[in-house]
Amino acid sequence: MQWASLLLLAGLCSLSRAQYDEDPHWWFHYLRSQQSTYYDPYDPYPYEPYEPYPYGVEEGPAYAYGSPPPPEPRDCPQECDCPPNFPTAMYCDNRNLKYLPFVPSRMKYVYFQNNQISSIQEGVFDNATGLLWIALHGNQITSDKVGRKVFSKLKHLERLYLDHNNLTRVPGPLPRSLRELHLDHNQISRVPNNALEGLENLTALYLQHNEIQEVGSAMKGLRSLILLDLSYNHLRKVPDGLPSALEQLYLEHNNVYSVPDSYFRGSPKLLYVRLSHNSLTNNGLASNTFNSSSILELDLSYNQLQKIPPVNTNLENLYLQGNRINDTSTKKLYHILNSPTSGPCYTQSHSSVFQPLVNSISLRTIRDSFETLKGFSPAYLPQPALMGPQPLDTCQKSRHQEAQREQGLELRVLCTPSAVC
Repeated sequence: MQWASLLLLAGLCSLSRAQYDEDPHWWFHYLRSQQSTYYDPYDPYPYEPYEPYPYGVEEGPAYAYGSPPPPEPRDCPQECDCPPNFPTAMYCDNRNLKYLPFVPSRMKYVYFQNNQISSIQEGVFDNATGLLWIALHGNQITSDKVGRKVFSKLKHLERLYLDHNNLTRVPGPLPRSLRELHLDHNQISRVPNNALEGLENLTALYLQHNEIQEVGSAMKGLRSLILLDLSYNHLRKVPDGLPSALEQLYLEHNNVYSVPDSYFRGSPKLLYVRLSHNSLTNNGLASNTFNSSSILELDLSYNQLQKIPPVNTNLENLYLQGNRINDTSTKKLYHILNSPTSGPCYTQSHSSVFQPLVNSISLRTIRDSFETLKGFSPAYLPQPALMGPQPLDTCQKSRHQEAQREQGLELRVLCTPSAVC
């Protein structure tokens, strides 16, 4: 029986060897296939081809040898999103967060708005000193839970959004690099003189919708400030001095009752001033208060003015509606603006209320509380598009119609040398 088994085994070996007589190197092919999974089209024992990494990621390091590898996505907090196409931005907004997560060092823009964060703990940004923008608006942050030096180490910070929180004071110290500071819609009651110290690069300051009663001289050192918004507060007086670079000033919806003489001359670039919805009276305005050649738009609506204050000849838009101006000569306003240098004829009233405006040649828009004038219809006023020089025949015709409307108001109609009277 054993001999039979040996003969059978020898026959099988002979048969296997005969299968590879045509290829004397079959044994080397066999060894190579056992040691590698590389696919060779000439290999008689093909294996599955090599599959690359999914999602188009190349095999091997994508950085030069000797340089540090790029940051891995794993350094992004689980509560936030760090999109690969914006490697320096971290989005943690609208997540019902109650705390500030860890900020990776590579981040420059972080968004934590619209959460339930109540505190900014000390050192939370120490790992990311290259931050440019921090958005923390729409939270529940209180002043007593803001770290004393939490922002001071951010030497490159440009924009800080802390609006719509529960702050009662201006946080600080703040970095000198700051350009925009949003503190509106809080509960800030006062701005100390040193609250904004050192912010020489600040261009926009938003403090509207707070409870500020006093500002003092906190704005004087902001030499780069272009926009200042203090509207919807409880101010009784204007700030003590304005920055020289200021262009836009918003003080509407306060309790301001007076403005000092030549107050705006320290800001030669000032273009827009809004003082509507205050308590201004003519007694609280000096003769040169608004005599600034740079101001183009002045909003004095909804105050307690009884006469139109003097303005500069460069003023283009003046808003006076909602005041107590009751001089019937108000309806002569549009005709007074047609001065001898800008039209063929103009009207001159003996009333002194419009004398400050006689030389306001550039004035384009004036709105007044005409509804308070007895027997006067606002429809009488021409549309702004119809203002300007009129042909001589139109001027003569309007003169006759105006004389009939006056009904006793002493009025003289003067003509320019180019007009035939």
